[in-house]
Amino acid sequence: METALQRAATTADYQAWIDHTASAGGCQRPVRLRGESHIVSERTGRVISTRHTDDMPGGVIYKACGNRRAAVCPSCAETYRGDTYQLVLAGLAGGKGIPTTVTQHPSAFVTFTAPTFGPVHGTRTVRGRDGGLRNRPCRPRREPDLCPHGRDLRCLQTHSDGEKILGTPLCLDCYDHDHQVVWNAMSGELWRRTMDRAKELLRTEAKKHGASVKLSYGKVAEMQARGVAHFHALTRLDGVNPLDPSVIEPPACAATYTMLADAIRRAASTVRFHTLPHPDQPDGWLIEWGTQLDVRPVRQTVDGAITETAVAGYLAKYATKGAEATGHSSARLTPTTVRHYATVHTHAGRLVDACWRLGRDGSDLDETEAAKNSGRLSYRRLQRWAHMLGFGGHFSTKSRQYSTTLKALREARANWRRDQHKTRDHTDDVETTLIVGNFTYAGTGWKTIGDALLANTAAAKAREHRRLIKEQLAESNE
Repeated sequence: METALQRAATTADYQAWIDHTASAGGCQRPVRLRGESHIVSERTGRVISTRHTDDMPGGVIYKACGNRRAAVCPSCAETYRGDTYQLVLAGLAGGKGIPTTVTQHPSAFVTFTAPTFGPVHGTRTVRGRDGGLRNRPCRPRREPDLCPHGRDLRCLQTHSDGEKILGTPLCLDCYDHDHQVVWNAMSGELWRRTMDRAKELLRTEAKKHGASVKLSYGKVAEMQARGVAHFHALTRLDGVNPLDPSVIEPPACAATYTMLADAIRRAASTVRFHTLPHPDQPDGWLIEWGTQLDVRPVRQTVDGAITETAVAGYLAKYATKGAEATGHSSARLTPTTVRHYATVHTHAGRLVDACWRLGRDGSDLDETEAAKNSGRLSYRRLQRWAHMLGFGGHFSTKSRQYSTTLKALREARANWRRDQHKTRDHTDDVETTLIVGNFTYAGTGWKTIGDALLANTAAAKAREHRRLIKEQLAESNE
């Protein structure tokens, strides 16, 4: 804290340090790098100047960790959320290299859920006679409903959102934790097969009308309170240009939202497969979607439709979540640390234990062999992703043609920051230059608590400033 007071008391040093750490300001555990950077002429390759980190404030440079999970680093997660929002929105409204004609394409917002692995505590709502929604008891039964372990599977309580009991099994011993973690691990393969099936159905249906269509999507995964992944996706129908397949153009008039929704429903209800045999399950586990499939139109003038900005906001919010909803939060587990989490007394603990146990006693297939075997699961990877309860896929994915990429958005932000520095420093380059760095890892996290306090405070002020500007712009546009 004394370091923070001393640094803040010296205006010049404080401003130089804040400018130096601006790119990582607000990050909980930034990466510290040590080395040197060179400004090189792009035309001749000549090194114009060199600067070493020893001459910089603190003797290191800071790079934001870039973690997408809000529970790990709220600042970096907010950046990831903003990028995901722009990516999804561009696929609906155009921009970022996507033509605005995509607003004419049939689009659907779809939620795919996992099957049940046992009864859990949850919220239930019903529509009353007045048309409004009201809460109902969790699992009402007139008579006791005893499980094989003697536990009553009734729950007459009316739960509210945010209660810790939500998602926990009514009987831990009855719940199929093994099946759930395997389903988590194979959910990415289930998604791939479902999209392939939906594309096949769409091609067949469009061919009847003498048309060609292409299915594009942006998808994020969300971990439910019961510890199982489900997927929210924005799907869009595109036309096919025979001269240039990379061009995004509106589909034929015969390609409608009804055609899109029907193909998704049929694919989700028919795609299923079994995993490889396991000593605990010789026939493997069945991998399929649950019965709750929600398909809603986007931008359509019908009841239940949702807007482009709402869809983008939903997907961006889900993309920053992890396994925290289950009460479990940890880094990647090791044989030493897993014992603290793999407990039989909690739901999340049993899921971690199932990952570790099935991964230890699983198939001898390695990752390459498993990939060749129709993408089926090598059980050993369950231990690698035990901290995510078996889910090892990407939380945010998209088809190639759907929208721009996160890489392009990050490069655009880096270029903007570079231009801002040039403008602030009033430097006009007479020739195009490149910045080439040669750095080594020096540590993780801020060097002192005072540095963390100053950086996070400055970042919070910057966020508040941006928020006020957005509000003023919104008011001026009304």
